[in-house]
Amino acid sequence: MKVCVFQPAYSTDYAQSEEKFLWEMAQLDGCDPSMDLIVLPEASDVPCLAHTNEEFLESHARYTKPLLEKATETAKRCGAVLFISGYFDSETGIRNTTFAFDSKGNPAGHYYKQHLTPGEVTKRRLDSRYTYEYDEPTVLEIEGLRYGFLTCYDFYFYENYAHMARKNLDIIIGCSHQRSDTHLALEIMSRFLAYNTNAYVVRSSVSMDENSTIGGCSLVAAPNGELLLNMKSRVGVETVEIDPRAKYYKPAGFGGELAAHYEYIERGRRPWKYRPAGSAICLPDYQMPYPRVCAHRGFNSVAPENSMPAFGAAVAMGAEEMEFDLWWTKDGEVVSIHDSTLDRVSDGTGKVYDHTYEELLQYDFGSKTGEKYKGLKILKFEEILQKFSCHVIMNIHLKSMDNVTPLPEEHLKKIIALIDKYDCRKYVYFMSGNDTVQAQLRELAPDICRCMGAGDRKMEIVDRAIALGCKKVQLFTKYYDQEMIDKAHAHGIICNYFYCDTQEDARKMLEMGIDCILTNDYNLISQVVERPDWDEWRFDS
Repeated sequence: MKVCVFQPAYSTDYAQSEEKFLWEMAQLDGCDPSMDLIVLPEASDVPCLAHTNEEFLESHARYTKPLLEKATETAKRCGAVLFISGYFDSETGIRNTTFAFDSKGNPAGHYYKQHLTPGEVTKRRLDSRYTYEYDEPTVLEIEGLRYGFLTCYDFYFYENYAHMARKNLDIIIGCSHQRSDTHLALEIMSRFLAYNTNAYVVRSSVSMDENSTIGGCSLVAAPNGELLLNMKSRVGVETVEIDPRAKYYKPAGFGGELAAHYEYIERGRRPWKYRPAGSAICLPDYQMPYPRVCAHRGFNSVAPENSMPAFGAAVAMGAEEMEFDLWWTKDGEVVSIHDSTLDRVSDGTGKVYDHTYEELLQYDFGSKTGEKYKGLKILKFEEILQKFSCHVIMNIHLKSMDNVTPLPEEHLKKIIALIDKYDCRKYVYFMSGNDTVQAQLRELAPDICRCMGAGDRKMEIVDRAIALGCKKVQLFTKYYDQEMIDKAHAHGIICNYFYCDTQEDARKMLEMGIDCILTNDYNLISQVVERPDWDEWRFDS
């Protein structure tokens, strides 16, 4: 197979767009029937840097259609499979797309870029909703070969390489820019990808300048990691011969039988050692839309509060958030219980913090709700994280002796360390009505979202939140009014409401502008909270 790779000159001068576009068209005209595979770089329909969204849209409108028409003609004339990247107007917005054409010039499928850069989401406003859903790697089988895809930013997410390797790919198409990486870095990534997937990598990019040491590096890497072609920063179209059926097999461990590298790795894989992933992972707190329903102490109208059955019931029913309370044991363990005393929810007595964790395990935390829950033990914070990390937003109520005394710094550091252990910073926020604790948290973990609780000065909650940089407030029953909600929203502060267990009151809260309703009956309240249409809110990366 003869592979043809394009590397056009890139310009930051938008006025040169027509010149650069005509170069691409001329090079496509120059392709000949000896070529079997032709690959062009990312955003071939925006051949120069678009400084504004208006320029981006203008370039897309002007060049996408003729470019795809030329690609169709070229593939048919040359009898070559052709891949070209541009922008596609889907029903839900513009998508960064790799278009595939078979050797007869017919559309053979497409690939949507899976990892959009923050700029593509917030500045270009590209459609990104599909990137927040579980999906298998895109595989197009064209004329007997299996093609996989990465586009630019996708190359940086190495955890996806193992996912792609399972698809038994022959060639990975990389329509790319990566304009700030060095040649060495681009070579390493591409060779690493080829070796880990046992597939050829065909990468097409743009030259930042003939003498540049960044960007460029349109290349072909073989399954054994060997570079067969590397254009560095050369401008033009270059070719190389490959055998797409050739694979690289090595001993699976010293003296072992021959296997592909990824097959050897699969035998020892430990998925639980890596970052949380899979279809159950929810959107992070800063991306999860409003309004929301927060299961207060879990779905506690059907199971004991702050228990695994209550949390599990809420998450299984689709709760976006769950709230729970944390206290400390005498020996420094973090446990979930609302009261400072044991009497109401267990068969124990006395203060939580006057008992060691082992002593607390002797008590029954279920039977006071019902005999069927007899034997439930108090939950550690870490047990909650182990089961629900990244599956639901966690409203973590940090309990304290009063609303002015600081919490021991080592306690707060332990909580933060556990959140980091389970990769959960984007899925939690701290709630406290203690202004001193709020100040401690701002110092220790400024990037973790904080919610101001009612505390002793309930009617001043919004002003206190503003003063301490909280992104949320948790308004307390009876101690709120419309003016407070409006003021919070005017300062970009989200309004929680504690608590509501009737549908009539829930509708009233939503009409007032409450963003998140805490409830003891998730099933009842969730039925009246309409989920926002995807088009009504924005994704921010």
